[in-house]
Amino acid sequence: QLQLVESGGGLVQPGGSLRLSCAASGDTLRYYDIDWFRQVPGKEREGVSCISVSGGSTNYADSVKGRFTISRDNARNTVYLQMNSLKPDDTAVYHCAVVPECPRGTYYYDRRSHSWGQGTQVTVSS
Repeated sequence: QLQLVESGGGLVQPGGSLRLSCAASGDTLRYYDIDWFRQVPGKEREGVSCISVSGGSTNYADSVKGRFTISRDNARNTVYLQMNSLKPDDTAVYHCAVVPECPRGTYYYDRRSHSWGQGTQVTVSS
């Protein structure tokens, strides 16, 4: 059974960069659309970005558009989230998840997402 494992988080200053990784265990993620979402305690889950199976279709929440880039390497069974120009508001636990299909057009978080892992903490602070 597919289980995703997130890594790459850490503490970074505002304006800095991080690259998150989403790896699969138990199965391959190359057959699935993958979504990144983030969670802050006491706040609603926020979708961030989604990438299609082929990697040919990507979309982003308005809050990260132009700063974050999602990509995948199916040979390595990994999806990445490159985060640049980080802001304190980006502080959260980041998760990757399987979704039935990435949204077409405007991005939205699909609540049918599943198989996410423990997440990786991203803290943006000076």
